[in-house]
Formats: sequence, C-alpha cells, structure tokens
Amino acid sequence: MRKLIIGLLILAGLAVVTDFSVAAYSEYRVSRALRKGADLPADPAVAIRGVSFLAQALDGRYDNVWIRAGGNQPHTPGEYEFEATLTGVRLPLGELVDGSLRNVPVERVESSLRIGPTELGRLFNIPDLQVKGPPADKSDGTGGSGGSGMTATDGVLCLTGSLPDGTDKQFAGKKVAVRAELVVDGGEVKITATGSCPAETDTIPLALLPQPDQPAVLARFTRTIDIKELPFGVQPAKVRADGGWIVAEGKGVNVTIDLDRLQQS
Repeated sequence: MRKLIIGLLILAGLAVVTDFSVAAYSEYRVSRALRKGADLPADPAVAIRGVSFLAQALDGRYDNVWIRAGGNQPHTPGEYEFEATLTGVRLPLGELVDGSLRNVPVERVESSLRIGPTELGRLFNIPDLQVKGPPADKSDGTGGSGGSGMTATDGVLCLTGSLPDGTDKQFAGKKVAVRAELVVDGGEVKITATGSCPAETDTIPLALLPQPDQPAVLARFTRTIDIKELPFGVQPAKVRADGGWIVAEGKGVNVTIDLDRLQQS
C-alpha cells in the first residue's frame, strides 16, 4: 500500500510537471506568433489560465488567456501598454503548438490600452505632468493622488504640471492644479481642462492666475488622444484614470478575433 501511494504521488507529480511544461511551451508559441503577426518590438506576456491546461487542450476550449504587450499607435506617437483577456477561446491544440493560429473564435474579449505618465507628459508637452484622482476620493490612502478608477460617466480628474515661461512672471515655472474631464468619444479619448482643482502644498490653483493667462493654461492641459480601436479591433467604450495612467477599455462578445490585430499597423 505504501509503495502504491508513493507511485501515485510520483505519477501525479509527473502529470503536473507535464501539464506545466506543455502550457509554458504553448504560451511561448502564442507569444512568438503575436509578436510576428502584430509586428511588436518584443515578445508579449501570455498566460493560459485554468486548472488543467491539457484538459483544456483536449477539449479545444481555453477558459482564460491573458495577454500584455508594449507597442505603438499609428495615430498618436509614443509607446503604450496593451492588454487583453480572452474568455472561452476555441482553438485546436495543433494550431496552438505550431503557432499557425490567426482567426480565433472567443466567447468574450476584454481589451485595454494604457497610457503611462511619461507618454502623457510627452503628449501634453509637460514633462512633469501628473494625473490624479478626484480630491474628494481618498479611499486608496493616497489623499486622492493615486487616481482611483473613473469611467466615462464619472471622468473627473486633476492634472498638475509646470506653467510655461510665457505666464505672468510671478507664476512662470510653478506648478498649477487644473480640473479636467475625461471621456471617450468614438475612437478618441478627450481630456478637457475646465477649471481649477484644489491645490496641494506644491501647486497653485488656476483661479489664482491672472485672468488673461487662464484660457492659455486650460488649452495647455487639454488634449485629444486618437485611439481608434483597442487590441483585436475592440472599440473603446469607457476610459478611466488608474494610478497616474489613462486606461481606455472595451469588450466584445461572441466574436472571431484576428491575432494580428493586437497592435494596429
């Protein structure tokens, strides 16, 4: 009985190792296929999740496939972070292993495009630009500075950054705090500065600036980011701020995705 138990444990261990190894190889093949098809600068991160990879592979249906990659947008300069979660992926094991996968039926795809603080600073031409959450929301323990999630229906945030040299000499070079609205309109993310945001210790509110300077400052903190579509051709449906990042999101249900469209070409 003791030998039987030991033998079963060894078999179970071998099964786990085999499952993990096949899953890791398959993830590698998917990553290489995505990089080549979407012309990415590096291999994307791929995780095929589930209790048993081999059981999913034999069934030809994968519960959850997660993908994250860095890349470029043809309509807006800079490098962005793409992420997608595919639920209920229908794919034969042979196509998964040999990397010939292209058009893949999925029950649900959730896509997002994330724009980080550095790229936002470049887009606004404000190197020290910071995106902050609503001052009234301190639930993340950062005093509102962490940027709790905001959607297109509640897209209010604070932008801070240095004023240009052309501003009144009393304020030139100092940081200003500006209230902005964040919405998604079709394939565009619109960040519109509308007024003053409560200032912190190192910033001044817009209302304290001379009236003639205020329109130019609002224009400086206003931008439209042309996204057009998210990974795998998904249309952006909402946008939010997340810890200094701007995140556009969308989803599709019962669609066939083209794996070459992780990044637009």
